[in-house]
Amino acid sequence: MTAEDPLAALTRRFTALDPLLPAAQDPPPGRLLTARLADGTRVRSVVTDTRTDPATAQALWSALRVWELHPVLPDGVASGPALHALIEKWRPLIRTTQEDSSATVTWPSRDVEATRVLLDHGFTPLCVLAVRGAMPIERVEAVDVDVRPATEDDLDDLVRLALAETAYSAQVGGTVVRPNAERIKRETIGTHLGQGDLVLVAERGGEAVGLAECWLNESVPGSWAETRLPHGRWGYVNCLSVAPGARDAGVGRTLMAAAHHELRIKGAERMFLYFNPPNPLSSVFWARQGYRPLWTIWEIRPAAALR
Repeated sequence: MTAEDPLAALTRRFTALDPLLPAAQDPPPGRLLTARLADGTRVRSVVTDTRTDPATAQALWSALRVWELHPVLPDGVASGPALHALIEKWRPLIRTTQEDSSATVTWPSRDVEATRVLLDHGFTPLCVLAVRGAMPIERVEAVDVDVRPATEDDLDDLVRLALAETAYSAQVGGTVVRPNAERIKRETIGTHLGQGDLVLVAERGGEAVGLAECWLNESVPGSWAETRLPHGRWGYVNCLSVAPGARDAGVGRTLMAAAHHELRIKGAERMFLYFNPPNPLSSVFWARQGYRPLWTIWEIRPAAALR
């Protein structure tokens, strides 16, 4: 009798947890880690150790050195004991005093048994990947607010709004306000404008008070998106920012109604985004917009704080 493909077993586990989870994919290249459970069952994971270039956009939401655990759990094994055993083996491998570092595990949000173990080891659910299915689009119009496609002439306002969102997110999640944040935001937003991605601006009395930055993402064989989303064309909401003085007036809802409408026209039936559960605004707002957690990114900073 031949051994079963471990990815097939992991896919069955994912499907039982949440039917929207994609088929399991091979973990990235890294160090193989194995652990033996009390009943003799062996579980395995791949451990990666990556460094982030501080000059890139990724450095605004990531530590500069990241250790990540990629568990591949067999059928019939409870996730709690398996993750605990793997983390116990992983912890001695993280040898660093670097403050700008993290240890992370990305795992299905609905696996509450895993949640208990990750909390006990000191992880924080700093971020979730949330999805919105093919559902009716709410048409909302905020009083005295106009939403239109942004142009190059709006770049200064877009950067201002994006930096305001970055500063707020740094207080409630894994975002880092680095010295080059303004340059990075100006370059990335300019790139998205130049290539025709969906960037919307909300105006009140001629003043820019809101930004929605979105684009299409294809989950196809061999793509990064395939590891997190079922195959298909997805709309991605990268940034929603409303100026502090314009909040609680329907600006965000109006922007997202327009963004969902435009993304649907471009062929995206489903949408996804990331938000920080500790954020008292987004954790409520996105649920009302029809989004719900699919994956949770568990994180410890610095990495040496793993217990």
